[in-house]
Amino acid sequence: MKKLLLGVALLIATITHAQKGSILLGGNVGFSSEKVGEGKATNFDFSPKVGYQFSENWTAGVEGAIANVDVKGFGKTENYKIGGFVRYSTPLSETFAFYTDLGAGYQSTSLNDGKGMYASLTPALFINMKKGFGLNFSIGGINYDNMDGKEDPRRENFGFNFGKTLNIGISKNFAL
Repeated sequence: MKKLLLGVALLIATITHAQKGSILLGGNVGFSSEKVGEGKATNFDFSPKVGYQFSENWTAGVEGAIANVDVKGFGKTENYKIGGFVRYSTPLSETFAFYTDLGAGYQSTSLNDGKGMYASLTPALFINMKKGFGLNFSIGGINYDNMDGKEDPRRENFGFNFGKTLNIGISKNFAL
């Protein structure tokens, strides 16, 4: 199952620099594993996007995310997000384009039946390889989220993580 999701995500990874009136399909796949002493935590997530480019520079659409976190000795947690995004892209040349995604929406977690909101601003660079296929690079962004659990106090996070993360994706533009 994980191999199938990885293949699908690589096929439709983060889309940008599309043409007016086109459909954008994209997403990210992530996996991490951490071991401290006898403890081990693994995290797998998949976050697809579908959008419509309504002008040369602007795209709007929906985004979602599914994440499974498994911590040895504590159990598994499932996290979900659903929301919308707006993308502004500007070509720098025939090969390069810069874009910024602004996303916001609802999130939930199976841990203590938590529910909340999220928002993110992510700048990135697109490299056009051939006929709408390309590579996308981002090195972080600005994030905010909050979560209320049934038995936990309200949790709020604000992050400014430029240079702390690296995301690389493959992209494809589908014209109508």
